[in-house]
Amino acid sequence: MTQWILILITIIMANMPWMFSDFLFIKKFPSHKKPFSWALFEVVILYFVAGGISLLAELKVVGHIQPQAWEFFAVTFFLFLVFSFPGFIFKTLWK
Repeated sequence: MTQWILILITIIMANMPWMFSDFLFIKKFPSHKKPFSWALFEVVILYFVAGGISLLAELKVVGHIQPQAWEFFAVTFFLFLVFSFPGFIFKTLWK
């Protein structure tokens, strides 16, 4: 059950930069259009936030955090980008 909740949280967090015009929920752009580079930067920030939530869940459920190599983080980052694809299509290409 915990895995499905983490996947759902990750999918929601991956699509947040594309669904909201504010940068990390801070009103900064009065034109209601966030630049593409800021959205990508927000994707990277939210990847680390989602990773922190996952590490905390692993610590609480398993009791310790398994050490991972760089390959794990590269794969999870690109999986995060795949999860953000529907929001990107809706915001950038569909309009």
